[in-house]
Amino acid sequence: MSTRIEVEAQNPGPPAAARERRSRLLVADDQPFILEALTLLLRPEGYVVETARSPAAVLECLENHDYDALLMDLNYTRDTTSGTEGLQLLDTVRQRFGQLPVVLMTAWANVDLAVDAMRRGASDFVQKPWENTRLLSVVKTQIELYHAHRRTQFLEAENRLLRADASGVTFIATAASMRPVIELMERIGPSDANVLVTGEHGTGKEVVAQTLHRLSHRAGRPLVAVNTGALPEGTFESELFGHVKGAFTDARADRIGRFELASGGTLFLDEIANIPLRQQSKLLRVLETGEMERVGSSATRRVDVRMISATNADLREETASGRFREDLFFRLNTVEIRLPSLRERRDDIPALAAHFLSQYSARYRRVIDGFETSALQQLLSHTWPGNVRELDHTMERAVLMARGARIAAADLGLHAAQRGGASMTLDDMSLEAVEAVLVRKALARTGGNVSHAAEALGLSRGALYRRMEKHGL
Repeated sequence: MSTRIEVEAQNPGPPAAARERRSRLLVADDQPFILEALTLLLRPEGYVVETARSPAAVLECLENHDYDALLMDLNYTRDTTSGTEGLQLLDTVRQRFGQLPVVLMTAWANVDLAVDAMRRGASDFVQKPWENTRLLSVVKTQIELYHAHRRTQFLEAENRLLRADASGVTFIATAASMRPVIELMERIGPSDANVLVTGEHGTGKEVVAQTLHRLSHRAGRPLVAVNTGALPEGTFESELFGHVKGAFTDARADRIGRFELASGGTLFLDEIANIPLRQQSKLLRVLETGEMERVGSSATRRVDVRMISATNADLREETASGRFREDLFFRLNTVEIRLPSLRERRDDIPALAAHFLSQYSARYRRVIDGFETSALQQLLSHTWPGNVRELDHTMERAVLMARGARIAAADLGLHAAQRGGASMTLDDMSLEAVEAVLVRKALARTGGNVSHAAEALGLSRGALYRRMEKHGL
């Protein structure tokens, strides 16, 4: 019996000519026969239909999946005809899911109820028993309007991104989950406060550091970035503090360390949790006193840096376990900014994708003016275990692979492991494909925590980082 790895494959759906109109509908009603009848009506029209029987189930579906429209009843409790439940659900959907088309249904329709529903944001209103032709026409019209609205938003976002500021730093954040991040950055950016940026791998922590530096009075001075996770322990001190000629075998000349290079500006230490415990005390001293010595020298030098550090590890857990000094944690963590994963800020995906599309189209001299609907839908439904960095690599590949003037779903090259339910045998996959699937699954299981994913795969953090970079994660 052959060994199998469960990976998801894209639903084959209808023939190629019909794929562009294959939209996803959520249908909500408390009566099973109503749900069955609507499913039988809508599926032959090319729609993917999912159902829910209560307001709570509707909200759960909307939280976990993307839909093109919601077709919902106004009453969910037996002997209730007021429509109150449905109107309350409509209010919640409008507050939490923005412009999603909502078509209401009720067997107890009247003018006042219809007016109230439209005032609250319903897209249209259908009375039970419905007339099939009208219901299909309403659903089709609302989905087309929704797609047109999203395309307009996408193009507007693309135009805004083409006008990125002269610093070259583009910080894209319009999703509701990013508002606290923006507000915090605006408040602390002009200060000299040390900042700890946390979040999953690939969420854009270095972009936050660049933006904070640009907002500060140090913007005219250097921003020096160091990936401490990539520094061998033996060269850590030399890299950060510098060394003098003859300090060790290969020290053939004096070298300025990163602290001195960043003096007057900002020092960004990425993967701060990887600093060896015995080196942490030396870093703490510089932060507390502003003084340091180059390796092999007794001459004390003063440096003036603002420290921004980043990690995808839980430093509180690292501190509790004794792997990270508590006093250093407090010194780094004057203010903490937590970056949400890309899964938590899906509204930003079109704008981010447009930004990377513009970047790589210019770099590779390709004339590409946007995305096919199926490609945009795939971008929105992908789980993005590698977050913004994975999206960046995906768009670079898409620009290189695109055959037409718009990015198609096939150009994205998103792994089947993220897209559907079919299985694939090892015989069907290359070694690299198997490795990519395993790395993605480990990252997904651990919520993007590289340390835990590396442990689960039996790798060192460094080895996992190399594989993540290799596979565009």
